[in-house]
Amino acid sequence: MDSTRQQKIARLIQKELSELFLYQTKLTKGLMITVSEVKISSDLSIASVYLSIFPSEKGEETVKNINDNVKDIRYDFGQRVRHQLRIIPELRFFLDKTIDYMAHIDELLKK
Repeated sequence: MDSTRQQKIARLIQKELSELFLYQTKLTKGLMITVSEVKISSDLSIASVYLSIFPSEKGEETVKNINDNVKDIRYDFGQRVRHQLRIIPELRFFLDKTIDYMAHIDELLKK
């Protein structure tokens, strides 16, 4: 069970990273990145960020590129929240496959 503080910080991270990715994806046509969920550790030092990427064919490649550039993303994120968080958490990005899973379930139900 997450504490209230963990939930507030997770929402803050989700909001700020969403805006950061929105700005970056405007530069690249045909790609949409959504921050679907953020889970933060109990000591607030590690944030697991789950990304939903459209089109899903580019998902693995995009998450790999994001993880390769995590230092720059963390710096930009830190600049945005430097007055709200004392310690900027380490960011770990993962691909959220719930959309693909839902499509698969929907396909199975149609059969």
